[in-house]
Amino acid sequence: MQMCLGLFVFSLDTLSYQELQRRTSWKHPTQSIVGGRDTSQYLGYGEDIITLSGSMVPEFKGKPASLDELRRMGNTGLAWALVEGSGTIYGAYVITEMQETKTFFEVDGTARKIEFSLTLRRIDQDDEGEDGYSDEMGDLETSDAVSMS
Repeated sequence: MQMCLGLFVFSLDTLSYQELQRRTSWKHPTQSIVGGRDTSQYLGYGEDIITLSGSMVPEFKGKPASLDELRRMGNTGLAWALVEGSGTIYGAYVITEMQETKTFFEVDGTARKIEFSLTLRRIDQDDEGEDGYSDEMGDLETSDAVSMS
């Protein structure tokens, strides 16, 4: 397993990406100063965009129906937890764009190769990553809600 977006699993058998590109920005608006350098003020987090891209050859690995499933997920407008196979939690992401290119067609119109690109945008406010999620769950040994005696 490479990664999970909600309950969708990216893998060789479903849909495998070959490239993960992440772009993170922060807000620093500037104010012009007469006779001096512009000042800037940090206002917080900007966008956190992840783009997954790759290709599949359905006769060997991957299922074209996986793209349909991701499209259905995008149609809901819901945010999905993005978790890497290594256990890294990226946060809650919405699907903002999906591109699909089919090439090398069979006589019946079936594509032998499908290239895809999936763009995700983070929408949660948690900047702590994996630690922020575990803190919300509490510590079983010290939690007031759970008695170990």
